[in-house]
Amino acid sequence: MTKFAWSIKKFSKNSKARIGTISTPHGKINTPAFIFCATKGALKSFTTNEAKKNNTQIILSNTYHLMLQPGSEVIANHGGLHKFINWDGPMLTDSGGFQIFSLGHGSVADEIKGSSNIKRNKSLLNINEEGSLFKSYVDGAYKLLSPEKSIEIQRNLGADLILVFDECTPFHVDKAYTNSSMKRSHRWATRSYNRFASDILYKSGYGSAGEQKLYGIVQGGIYDDLREESIDFNLNKIDTFGIAIGGSLGSSKEEMYRVVNFTAPKLGHMNPIHLLGIGDPRDIWSLVKSGVDTFDCVSPTRLARHGSALTKGKVGKINIKNKKYTNQISPIDETCKCSTCSSYTLAYIHHLFKADELLGLQLVTAHNIFFMNKLMSDIRNAIDNDNLDDAEKEWLS
Repeated sequence: MTKFAWSIKKFSKNSKARIGTISTPHGKINTPAFIFCATKGALKSFTTNEAKKNNTQIILSNTYHLMLQPGSEVIANHGGLHKFINWDGPMLTDSGGFQIFSLGHGSVADEIKGSSNIKRNKSLLNINEEGSLFKSYVDGAYKLLSPEKSIEIQRNLGADLILVFDECTPFHVDKAYTNSSMKRSHRWATRSYNRFASDILYKSGYGSAGEQKLYGIVQGGIYDDLREESIDFNLNKIDTFGIAIGGSLGSSKEEMYRVVNFTAPKLGHMNPIHLLGIGDPRDIWSLVKSGVDTFDCVSPTRLARHGSALTKGKVGKINIKNKKYTNQISPIDETCKCSTCSSYTLAYIHHLFKADELLGLQLVTAHNIFFMNKLMSDIRNAIDNDNLDDAEKEWLS
């Protein structure tokens, strides 16, 4: 059986970008790579077999949602998520910490809009040292998600790569709150690590599907000194396989780039670096140059469900529901080799969305997943050929 390992094959000559390999017991991940979100154990209208056919390397599921339904014990009884969802590749689970943000401070869209008056959603009742108290959207029951509980659930889920429990702070809170939250997340990370290393339920470092590895998370919001402190904690105070960059990345693209450009290079080369919640191709082209190895986001599949197909160029996507595609006798992209572009016209897919046929969602999802995997492959090749900047210009022009 393949053991866990992280290796870097080549560094870019003109940036911090690198190509590497994350080896897991369920397969290897060639990096930079994109992780698709199967939040509740499903890729939303798309099977794992189809995901594999479209060159997907790794997928992600969510601890909080699977805790509520069907429950991690049900999944453990199947031998873990891999068998439960019929996926034979690497998997990652997030800790549930993002739900502190999404349920307590509004959606990502609200956050980007910069509203400082977002009312806390009643689903999140309290955050304290013990953990986060939620009201279940499934049955209304109160649920406490603590560092220990998060790790126990993730060990039941059995993903190859799992995350420490944290709070994802929004950008509209002040520095004092960001600092307090970060320090609490560090204490939670220590508790997460201690439970991961325990022999409760499973052998130390193992879950329902075998050996697992833990990722730490760098917090600190938009504040360089706090990011420095969190970087030091993750590199020197806990022993993890990988490190994720989390928390608020700012209120604009420019601020996000600055935070990542500040943080990622300081994490060095000993661990794979993951950037949480970023999936715009234009952002990925820029942020691989900071040394980020993996990305995850719901956007490629979410866009597909709303009729948006990812494309090269400045715009980055097209709205297939637009009337101008009614008689378009051509594929989404004539250069694309995905099953959708090889077989169906824009006019047909436009018709499917107008007729509320579920097949439309599947066809655009197939295209967007293939598109993202092709994007990452092209980025890896560009780094290998030392022409990352030229390749980016060609993609985005």
